[in-house]
Amino acid sequence: MPEGLILVVDDEPNIRKLLAGVLADEGYRVRGAADAAQARALLAEEAAELVLLDVLLPGADGLAYLAELAAQSAPPAVIMMSGHGTIQTALSALRLGALDFLEKPIQASRLLVSVASALERRELREENAGLRAALGATGEILGASAAMRGLREAVARGAASEARVLITGENGTGKELVARALHAGSPRRAGPFVSVNCAAIPGELLESELFGHEKGAFTGAIQRRRGKFERAQGGTLLLDEIGDLAPTTQAKLLRVLEEGELERLGGEGTIRLDVRVLASTNRDLEALMAAGAFRADLYHRLKVLPLAVPPLREHAEDVPELAAHFLGQFCARYGRPARRLTPAALALLAAQPWPGNVRELRNAMERVVIMVDGEQVDAPALRPLLAGAEAEAPGPAPPGSLAARLEACEREAIGAALGAAGGNVAAAARALGVDRANLHRRLQRLGLKP
Repeated sequence: MPEGLILVVDDEPNIRKLLAGVLADEGYRVRGAADAAQARALLAEEAAELVLLDVLLPGADGLAYLAELAAQSAPPAVIMMSGHGTIQTALSALRLGALDFLEKPIQASRLLVSVASALERRELREENAGLRAALGATGEILGASAAMRGLREAVARGAASEARVLITGENGTGKELVARALHAGSPRRAGPFVSVNCAAIPGELLESELFGHEKGAFTGAIQRRRGKFERAQGGTLLLDEIGDLAPTTQAKLLRVLEEGELERLGGEGTIRLDVRVLASTNRDLEALMAAGAFRADLYHRLKVLPLAVPPLREHAEDVPELAAHFLGQFCARYGRPARRLTPAALALLAAQPWPGNVRELRNAMERVVIMVDGEQVDAPALRPLLAGAEAEAPGPAPPGSLAARLEACEREAIGAALGAAGGNVAAAARALGVDRANLHRRLQRLGLKP
């Protein structure tokens, strides 16, 4: 019996009522929406495990909304419905990610079989994705710098223990990646890895999300629901953005950590827990404690083993390796030929401040794969794809820096090609694998003359 939400999106109230009644009789929890806008608002309040979506909606195309749902990081399962669908419409829906296509009028037996199958397939998809993430996590903490070598060593030591870990770092540094690596290297690796973003769920819903609830615990609690702690039994629970917890939730979380057991909201019996708890935050918890916004006793319960993930600017020497890794990933994802960053492009990347850290670099490499043609990616092609002020040409590189070394290599390569070509720019450009105008721009930037 599924415990999550099923959302019925149809502009006809009678159909919404009919489908909701059939599903509710089987114990499913159902809500209805008349159009895509209302569906977005409801899903912003609570994620759905399954969406029953009509093809024709007022003000929006159901297939367009299906594509929008499919693009989400954790999309719900979707079953499309239509009273006058064609084979072409059904095929389009299935290509966009729908798991089934039901023609109206919908028979109750057909509906229930389709819903059960869709939910089962979604659960298998999530389990497979979690397993792939866990198996590959340890290899994703890239970088040969001293900072990243130290982080990998700390993760390896922490993974072998049962200690709670507090992972700190700026947005985009890879805190969840570190948490997954801790799980993947631990004796709990065969168990589930469950993550909950404490900042993304409204305070009144977060306690139910964490601890679960019994039927009738509050308005809308029409059936029992297991919380994230129970779903993580035998495995690892990541409390992401722990600094955003409300004071009342902090107190209840502290009690669970101290006693190793919980009560569902509205419940009477206790449930023993076998869960390793990790927490992460980009906020200064000590400053929050000083301001009275975070409990000191909870802080010390969570910070048995502290791990700080460095910002990218503190290990900029890893930028070439990370950029090449992301380029390879996105070339494979989009079916594009391999891309290679030229020394000048690498120098440009190394000179950026990267306020969004590794996530920002990853996004930049995805833009490169989408927007740039050709095997080589040069600085002039790369510069417009870097956001805002970061796209400005870098100033003189500090002596001995990575950017300075790359610039020296570029000067040497261009000088050798010009020398071999007798100063002929066109011939040198052909030897370097760039076009003539491109080489002229390089010469101008480096202050060189043919």
